[in-house]
Amino acid sequence: MANQKSVRPRKTNASVKRGESRAASSSKKRVKPRTSQKRRGGDEEVKASWWKRLFFRHGELSPWVVWTGTGLVALAYLLVVWFFFFNPYLEGKRERELFFHRSRVHGLDVSHHQGRIDWAKLSLAAYHDAPINFVFMKATEGGDFVDKTFQANFASARECGLVRGAYHFFRPEVSAQLQAQLFMREVRLEPGDLPPVLDVEVLGKGGREELQQGARVWLTLVEKHYGVKPIIYASSSFRQDYLNDPFFDDYPYWIAHYYVPELSYKGVWKFWQHTDMGRLDGVDGEVDLDVFNGSLEELMKMTIASE
Repeated sequence: MANQKSVRPRKTNASVKRGESRAASSSKKRVKPRTSQKRRGGDEEVKASWWKRLFFRHGELSPWVVWTGTGLVALAYLLVVWFFFFNPYLEGKRERELFFHRSRVHGLDVSHHQGRIDWAKLSLAAYHDAPINFVFMKATEGGDFVDKTFQANFASARECGLVRGAYHFFRPEVSAQLQAQLFMREVRLEPGDLPPVLDVEVLGKGGREELQQGARVWLTLVEKHYGVKPIIYASSSFRQDYLNDPFFDDYPYWIAHYYVPELSYKGVWKFWQHTDMGRLDGVDGEVDLDVFNGSLEELMKMTIASE
């Protein structure tokens, strides 16, 4: 028995299967870390690319990004304009301007945009202690528009003792003769009233030549009807560009130029509309304010004389 070799027991099918099962189990355990690592890598890729899906679509910026960026640029532009142009005016430039014109003859111009006006209050209104002496009001526009407040305002201004005037808003594309006839039909000027006004602000499709030709017709017809030279209202730049003709130099000039303490215009002018943000008792909201280039006596000499 001692000389016999020891014989290892043979593995049965059951033991072989248990070994394979343990090997497979061990193999699975070794594979799990690699599977978990792949998942973590995928999560990181998802996290890293979420902003791309948010800001880009099909290789281009998303529409909301474009619109948001455009809005921010526009907002920044408006803030710059406000800060450098409008804010200084609102913080004190208007006050300096008002006191600068304190010694002049003051007035205003109105239309239906001002709504109902308390003329009793307006007649007593003061412009930094300077009284209001005159008022222009819109009467007509183009060939068929009549300001619905004109007749009542025109009568009330006379009753309150204000020197009054009426203006027509000119439309170059409409017959100048038709426009003149409309104004003459609606506006009855009396002694003590200011000359009629031609408000020229629109160039029209016909350009400079058509505008000048129409303005000549209107001015000639209205001057003949009332027996006094009408006033031309226009901004300094508009007059220089489109009414720079010796014919128009013979007519009194009402210049529109806002928010400046002094005019840069070197020509002769009679009235200056210097702001569209005025405040006066009797008028709700903001209103255009004007000054006359002369004394009160000189203003009265401009009015229509008694026959």
